[in-house]
Amino acid sequence: MKSISLFKRILVMIYDGLLLCSVVFFSSALLMGLFTWLGPDVLFNAPDPDYPKLLERSELGRIVGGVIVSINVVAVSFFFYGWFWTHGGQTLGMKAWNLYLVKPDGKFIGWKTAFKRYLAALLSWACLGLGFTWSLLNSNNRTWHDMLTDTHIINVKKPAK
Repeated sequence: MKSISLFKRILVMIYDGLLLCSVVFFSSALLMGLFTWLGPDVLFNAPDPDYPKLLERSELGRIVGGVIVSINVVAVSFFFYGWFWTHGGQTLGMKAWNLYLVKPDGKFIGWKTAFKRYLAALLSWACLGLGFTWSLLNSNNRTWHDMLTDTHIINVKKPAK
């Protein structure tokens, strides 16, 4: 079973990346609003004691806020991809090009495989994209995360009407 080309993967990543950015932005804005509203006073300090309502984030508040937003980005990204992969085998970007993520038997993956694939894809990115460009060297156009999870992204042509 031959996977799709690197060029098509890049197009899908751009499409999905734009959608994911909006979801992450919205969830981070909600989270930071909630964090600011419910945040303990130790995370804030008043720059002027005469105006206690004008609060600034303390250094601890900036660190905690940054960690929370980072965790949010990773978690939302995982659930974004995981949901689509496990429910129909297609992200919205993959749907635009009739692509499916499948196991060798042609079935869709489960959450356990989605988690492994997500972590492997992060590794592929962390190595400066080498895991993705590996598909140019592989005879079946498979990336590291394809090989590590024994999955394929395939193109399924729509039947002619």
